[in-house]
Amino acid sequence: MAAPSAKKRLVHHLDTPFSTTSWPEISLEDQDSILELLCHLLSPIGQHRRIHTKVSKGKRAAKREKQIKSKLNEEPNSAKIPTPPVPELSASVDVGFNSITKNLGSLTRPSDEAEKSHKGYSMIFVARGSQSQAFNQHFPQMVAAASRNLPDNEKIRLVGLSKPCSERIGSTLGIPRVSSVAVSRHAPGADALFAVVQNIVPPVDSPWLNETPSTVYKTTRIGSVETTVGTKRVKESN
Repeated sequence: MAAPSAKKRLVHHLDTPFSTTSWPEISLEDQDSILELLCHLLSPIGQHRRIHTKVSKGKRAAKREKQIKSKLNEEPNSAKIPTPPVPELSASVDVGFNSITKNLGSLTRPSDEAEKSHKGYSMIFVARGSQSQAFNQHFPQMVAAASRNLPDNEKIRLVGLSKPCSERIGSTLGIPRVSSVAVSRHAPGADALFAVVQNIVPPVDSPWLNETPSTVYKTTRIGSVETTVGTKRVKESN
């Protein structure tokens, strides 16, 4: 006996009357090439972190280590070889959802104010394949708003990486995983990467930024999505 077909129904939701902002389309082959160049650029930061940054194991472990040193008659504050400074590139790279989102919000302010207090990004890389869509869907709108008043050759390029690569980028940087990476303009050593990204990735197109100043009334828009209704579970009688 054929299984009964699943019931379907329409689910309605409030939608925006303005045009939506989409991610720039990038082929998987180009994404792989960009990822390789990105990891090559970031590798000195990860190398410095792995060699010269001591991973915290908690207060108890630190106290235990101090006690062991005292038993061995070692001076806990003995002179140590100074740690080399972090690579210059570190000051031009932001890592993580919170810091990048915060700076993008600041860059949407008037250009004079943004230039005085915030760094300008040239590229933002998002590991979309390692996240849910709800986690990163704000990036196209924010990048478009932050780039709105910039010349075409200086607009921020948004690179969405479809394959799961969060752990690989994290391994390159010497941290467990990375959701997103932003590179500032004039970052040392980033010229080759930016040339490739600028050639492959178009600026984010957001027509609604030009639609919002219009005085034309836009009616409420209701979106509809067809979904499947689950079958009701039949209780077994005792």
